[in-house]
Amino acid sequence: MKVDFKAKQQEFSAYIRDPQNNPRPKDVKRKRMETYRDLIFNNIDSFLSSNFPVLRKLLDDKQWFDLSQDFFVKHPCTTPYFSEIPEEFLDYLQNERQNENDFPFLLELAHYEWVEMALSISQEEQKANSEKFISNVAEEKISLSALAWPLVYQFPVQQISPSFIPETVPEQPSYLLVYRAVDDEVNFIQITPITYRLLQILQDNRTMRCLDCLSAIAKESAHPEPDKIIHSGLKIIKNLAEKNIIQPSSLSNA
Repeated sequence: MKVDFKAKQQEFSAYIRDPQNNPRPKDVKRKRMETYRDLIFNNIDSFLSSNFPVLRKLLDDKQWFDLSQDFFVKHPCTTPYFSEIPEEFLDYLQNERQNENDFPFLLELAHYEWVEMALSISQEEQKANSEKFISNVAEEKISLSALAWPLVYQFPVQQISPSFIPETVPEQPSYLLVYRAVDDEVNFIQITPITYRLLQILQDNRTMRCLDCLSAIAKESAHPEPDKIIHSGLKIIKNLAEKNIIQPSSLSNA
């Protein structure tokens, strides 16, 4: 008899994804199917646990199993790479997850944890700035390192833990800068809204002169003394250049 391989494959995968609602392939023994199921699901579950450690700690074993299982059932992953599963998990949380009992910060916390993983495995190389560039940064054309991501969240995701679980959205959002240092350590800095805006400008203009960037910020702020904004901003840029977050445009585009 001819076998419809595609149909058989779909039957096989449907049972592995959701054995409660799909029949087991009749020509495969139950024990063997359960072995396949456990192997695949446990790999996915383990990978999610290791990449979202804070989220895992916030949930008890049943809550975590239900979340992993719901992802496994509902989300059709489009990647063959385990390293891209966390991004698929974010897609699931944003577009397919429907559970009124979830923490209100679930998606934001997951995104924050994913950023750390994404930066840690990025193929981009972090290069150290020269002392000459740092000391003359005001006159340089500058850009934001590809390994530095300015982020804004409604919740203070960097503080969330089993001992701190916010239930309502704070009055002020959290502005963060997450970056990978030369030693490959991923760090975060809590920043002000004006620093966040400065970094946004640099993301959008990758060959911008430092003083032009600061002038743009001063103009946007409508501060009565724009020179104060420029002076303070220059200190911030120099500090970020020392951390290799701000780089020469030529280095960033190399």
